[in-house]
Amino acid sequence: IITAFPPLSQLAVIQICIGKLKLISSQAPNPEMSQAAARLRAVVACLLLLVGSSLQQRDPVQNFCRRWGHQTAVVDDKLYIDGGFMTFSGDSSHQNVSNTFFIYHDLSTVASEGMPPPHTGLSKNASIPNVNGGVFWPDTVNKRIYLFGGEQNEGKPEDFRLYSYDVLNDHWDSFGYPKSDNIMSLSYGAGVSVPNRGQAYYYGGYMNSKTAPDWEGSQAATSNLLIYDMDKNSWSNTTGLDDSRRAEGVMVYIPAGDGGFLVYFGGVRQKQDGKWEGQPMDEISLYDVTSGRRYKQKATGTIPQIRRKFCAGVTWVEDQSSYNIYLYGGMGEKDGSLGFDDVYVLSIPTFTWVKLFPKDSKDPGSNPHHSMSCNIVNTAQMIVHGGFFPEHDDCELAWGIHNLDLGKNNEEQAFWLRYIPSKEKYQVPPEVLSATGGESSGGATNKKPSNGWSHSDLETLMTRVADTSPREPTRNVNPGGNKLGTGPIVGIAIGSAVFVALVAIGVWIIVRRRRRSREIATVLSSPQGHMSVADQSQGTAYQSSLGPWSAGTTYYSPQLDQQSRSHSFYHTTVPMSNFRVPCEGKPDEFGNPTTIPELPGQDDHVELSADPRADNEDGQFESPHKRGEEHP
Repeated sequence: IITAFPPLSQLAVIQICIGKLKLISSQAPNPEMSQAAARLRAVVACLLLLVGSSLQQRDPVQNFCRRWGHQTAVVDDKLYIDGGFMTFSGDSSHQNVSNTFFIYHDLSTVASEGMPPPHTGLSKNASIPNVNGGVFWPDTVNKRIYLFGGEQNEGKPEDFRLYSYDVLNDHWDSFGYPKSDNIMSLSYGAGVSVPNRGQAYYYGGYMNSKTAPDWEGSQAATSNLLIYDMDKNSWSNTTGLDDSRRAEGVMVYIPAGDGGFLVYFGGVRQKQDGKWEGQPMDEISLYDVTSGRRYKQKATGTIPQIRRKFCAGVTWVEDQSSYNIYLYGGMGEKDGSLGFDDVYVLSIPTFTWVKLFPKDSKDPGSNPHHSMSCNIVNTAQMIVHGGFFPEHDDCELAWGIHNLDLGKNNEEQAFWLRYIPSKEKYQVPPEVLSATGGESSGGATNKKPSNGWSHSDLETLMTRVADTSPREPTRNVNPGGNKLGTGPIVGIAIGSAVFVALVAIGVWIIVRRRRRSREIATVLSSPQGHMSVADQSQGTAYQSSLGPWSAGTTYYSPQLDQQSRSHSFYHTTVPMSNFRVPCEGKPDEFGNPTTIPELPGQDDHVELSADPRADNEDGQFESPHKRGEEHP
């Protein structure tokens, strides 16, 4: 039992237990407890001590050593980290274990180690799978993080379901099984979300027995591009950037063209003979998210060596005259290769590779590793976290967090620097200006690749800037606050105008009816007048008591409440059909018809509202998990 736990000191615990047993044996018998029972209690106490020391040793903050193969996302000044594998300090066996902890680093502050501090305590129960090689899709508009794909760390995987972490309420929701059979879990593909469009993308990736419960045979990759609509909870599976099966590359989004481009590079691909090869790093694939068209562009400059399982992030200056993709590290093409500890930048639209670190173009770096994560923070910094180190098993410092000052905007003119929470403006570093031209603040003068465009469409589209204004949230993302989006404000304004018009018409009708009543009373009181109210209304007498919640006023009026207790009024209603507001079809946010077909989001046994994030009748947010299923 003792050796089943990785203890702080097995010998120390054993000595404590033996000493305790000897003490019990030497003592006089306890009339209230047999010596056997006392020994049993001592053994249990020793085991609890052993387990306690083991649990203390598995603290993801205090005992952090290494983490790799994990998923990360940034939402509201927090870097969320989940899954992958971990090694804990204090464990002499350096055992690699499944990471069951879901934590975040607070990006609004910095610890004494010079990096944002980690925090535990986020909810994640056993129903949420622990995977490696998955992807986090952050939705910064609706404050959610979607977990897609990955390989099950332990045990047999379940049928694929999409899970989402609710950032505001600290709980997980299941968005059920995709309706289509051609949507399945994948691992080590390239994923990216585009919150302003409400869409997430996943390209390539592996299918194996750790991603699908019924998978048989050897591992295979896919060439397809999956698209997930966050607002409709719908999927589509389309042809990828080409016909090659791919995995272990990287894909980012740039807001160029009409709606933006997905940019993919690196990784491995399967040839027609079934063998695998690395994709040359000068082959850049692009996907137009508006038209669905695919392009290839050759890059120039200092081309990185072929690699896989690396990470990257993209940033740009305010005028968007250039887009700079920062690449870090990775694993070599062949299994067993040491990999890289270097930094490159792919600058677009010139499609030029520039090496930033180390200075020597042939130096791969002194501490190569792969399967790490890269996250851009406020355009100016990129946090590189974790990774697997094939050359050693040393523990990382500062919880495995490393910070890259993307513009070298510091006194030391250094790329690797302590994290600065207030740094929020990206500047193009001098090394990259040689490719872009212009100034560090923007105004790039080089607008095309030195070897020319591979397609005339790219020459035109790369001169345009896509609309990056955020979409409206589909749920209340400001509980307790007073801020409203543009849509609700417009709705309130229109509703108020209609309300005022209805009130004015209602008042006019009431005054007119009262005046008419007085005229009728005068006629009835005169010797010549014997006409009844029924005669005035063509045989039908409309008489009602106008209460405080009158359909003619639609608001509460104390004055009307007082009148309803002492007077009777002739009451009429104004048909709503008299106040029609013309409606017309609304194009998508870029003025183009959508290219993504709307698919049902759930199986028949899963109940969802038209919008799975809509309010229910009680005013609460409906979780789209299956009826009768325990909330994750």
